[in-house]
Amino acid sequence: MPQRPTQSAAELVGAGHSHKLTHHGHSVVHRLGAHVKVLALLGFMLVVVATPGDWYAAFGVYFLALVVVVVISQVPASHLLPRMLIETPFVVFAVLMPFVATGPRIEVLGLMVSQSGLIAGWTLLVKATLGVIAGLTLAATTEPQDLVRGLSRLHLPDLMVQIMGFMIRYLDVVGDDLRRQHVALTSRGFVARDPRHWPVLGKSAGALFIRSFERGERVHLAMLSRGYTGRLP
Repeated sequence: MPQRPTQSAAELVGAGHSHKLTHHGHSVVHRLGAHVKVLALLGFMLVVVATPGDWYAAFGVYFLALVVVVVISQVPASHLLPRMLIETPFVVFAVLMPFVATGPRIEVLGLMVSQSGLIAGWTLLVKATLGVIAGLTLAATTEPQDLVRGLSRLHLPDLMVQIMGFMIRYLDVVGDDLRRQHVALTSRGFVARDPRHWPVLGKSAGALFIRSFERGERVHLAMLSRGYTGRLP
């Protein structure tokens, strides 16, 4: 009988799996190797993080560079903007910083705010926004299995590549469990309106964690029974 072609760990873990963050296309950015895009993202973020908060022109250049990449990639704004809601906690924290920080205070729009807090909030907001846009662009132009394969090409430890690959594969499964929990609670008339309902939400989160942990144990045992020794075939 003909032998099956061997596959790398990244191919076995991520084969045939697509993600909702990915926007299918055939642009130059889509065709770039995943390892190249990961290195570009890492280099870009290192430059952004190292830039002082008062270099306003530099941040303008970074933003324009991201816009150019997004335009070339042909990823629509309607794909990126809804997913930028993940930045909400950073926005809230950045808005609060001028009010809670100490130090000399200045008047802005009739409000007395901390000058150092204002600068720190602006720095956090602009750097987080640039990072989220860059990360979403990478996710939109790179299939999950290509991303895992790219990390493998960058000689990331094989065990970490496997963990990331399984995380990508089972993230949707955990999401489905969460949606089923929500449906079950809603069908019983539960609506979280105030802190009195937090214990129920906490128990639901704990049940989801235990279920996910047990699923991971079962997957690991199934792999061991098939000869897994720390490296995929």
